[in-house]
Amino acid sequence: MSSPVSVSFEFFPPKTAAMEDTLWKSVERLAPLKPRFVSVTYGADGSTRDRTHAIVRRIAGRGGLTSAPHLTCVGASCGEVLDIARRYWDEGVRHIVALRGDPPEGDAGYVPHPGGYAYASELVAGLRSIGDFDISVAAYPDVHPEARNAQADIDNLKRKIDAGASRAITQFFFDVETFLRFRDRCAAAGITAPLVPGLLPIGRFSQMLAFAARCGAQVPEWLHERFAGLDDDAETRQLISASVAIELVGRLRRYGVSDFHFYTLNRAELTYAICFALGLRPQAAGTGT
Repeated sequence: MSSPVSVSFEFFPPKTAAMEDTLWKSVERLAPLKPRFVSVTYGADGSTRDRTHAIVRRIAGRGGLTSAPHLTCVGASCGEVLDIARRYWDEGVRHIVALRGDPPEGDAGYVPHPGGYAYASELVAGLRSIGDFDISVAAYPDVHPEARNAQADIDNLKRKIDAGASRAITQFFFDVETFLRFRDRCAAAGITAPLVPGLLPIGRFSQMLAFAARCGAQVPEWLHERFAGLDDDAETRQLISASVAIELVGRLRRYGVSDFHFYTLNRAELTYAICFALGLRPQAAGTGT
């Protein structure tokens, strides 16, 4: 018998009133699916720190949702980062997504903050010194663009897990075999923590390509062919997007995957449809089954 499906959703701090309205409508739409947690991203240079905190507090104040703020090494000393973690702990936040973080836009590459954490593994260890956080970290089936090679990337992931991370959430991918090979390499390296596939429902193909270029995700030729000619056809594009994602999660389920993380881009429609295809159904507030 297949394991029950568990999902989590990622949102980002909105920049405008209209985007904020979309965010909260999406949260309301997806909340009845009872996600394991709802994560909130953090600007590359810490620029969204206050907005991230405000969203986390509002989500935490909504019954039934567990909020999980992203926390990075960028733009702050170790002490400043741990002060943020302590504030979250004091406010009842118990789940954090710990990331090294990307360099600020325009910088040539990542440079650790003077007196700050250089790596996510160090951040994980620091969080463990504050409290018994449930810590998620990042993993890269297609290899992190800054990694020397695939094995070095796996070794880095193992350091994060060994430092105390609870699970790894992958960057998005589109070929099931890519994830399965990565899962096998992690197992061979002695990584036993859950490996949760991260899924990006495709809203605009060009936007997804830009994301992929930044994070090293491979976009197969067959996916280019499916979306060819749909730049100005949003309705058909959405149908194709749902089809691609539902096919992907269906195959992952057949290979024993039961946990999924969705990069929602603050939109609910496609994520809701994919979760529905996974067998999830809305539950009334306070319902545990």
